Amino acid sequence: MSRHEGALPAGFDEPVFSEPWQAEAFAMTVALHDKGLFSWSEWADALSAEVKKPGAASDGHDYYEHWLAALEKLLAAKGVAGKSDVDTLAAAWERAAHATPHGKPILLENDPGQVD
Repeated sequence: MSRHEGALPAGFDEPVFSEPWQAEAFAMTVALHDKGLFSWSEWADALSAEVKKPGAASDGHDYYEHWLAALEKLLAAKGVAGKSDVDTLAAAWERAAHATPHGKPILLENDPGQVD
């Protein structure tokens, strides 16, 4: 066994994702690409356009916000989910989160505004 086995390269001692939603957005993007929804060049173009927008943080702390915006725009462009669909679902998750007791899993069916 090498003494370097399992060790991270220099500079990689910080977590890649600072929030769980960032990891989820990353995983969703990879899964949608794997399903053939978009090519990596389409993804790179969409993400690049978001990151280059005026107001982007020079230190990159808002990178995953741009990532999410790029994903939402690709979903709309591909006819999978429009902005209003995404916004409606995000609001439902937010309401469900507020209605869920601390320590319990957040479930969309906990949304008190859910229409049957």
